[in-house]
Amino acid sequence: MSNTKNYRNRLLIIISSPSGAGKTTVCKRIIDYDNKVKLSISHTTRTPRDNEINGVDYFFISSDKFNKKIRDRSFLEYANVFGNYYGTSKKYVEEILSNDFDVLFDIDWQGAKQISNSNLAKIVTIFIVPPSKEIVLERLKQRSKETGDDHDAIHKRMLEYDNEMKHSNDYSYIVTNDNIEQCINEVINIIENERRADN
Repeated sequence: MSNTKNYRNRLLIIISSPSGAGKTTVCKRIIDYDNKVKLSISHTTRTPRDNEINGVDYFFISSDKFNKKIRDRSFLEYANVFGNYYGTSKKYVEEILSNDFDVLFDIDWQGAKQISNSNLAKIVTIFIVPPSKEIVLERLKQRSKETGDDHDAIHKRMLEYDNEMKHSNDYSYIVTNDNIEQCINEVINIIENERRADN
């Protein structure tokens, strides 16, 4: 596939945060609100959770297939997160862009850095900051009732918290999520302002 394509009238919107800061909720609400945006669905080697659907939440694939895609340079970005690989298909993103949609990415700082080096479209980077580390811990404990994450999984996410927060200054925008509705509105305003800046 040619790497010379670009879609300068479209946006690649990257939203990152530490685990438990609310980025997935923000992304879902943006997709519901804005019919010009499509969510990028990542490939992952992680085992599906009970409530997850292949092709909707993620494309669940084996480690062998994931490694083949790495060798074939099929990914726009990929990263190892908490022992599992996650990656974004170049072809998948280009299909969304060619159908005249902006693409929304719910990814970590590693993937954001790789996409920021791409030349596909205008890039908008937003980092969601939680009110405090203590609130993140409480959110992860609550979420574990749905996801089945055990104490060790929560502990790993909390250990990574400080490292993830160090990368917040790499992003164009930092939005604090101490009120989910205000946070969502702020992100929507950023996206709409970035669109207007190009017109």
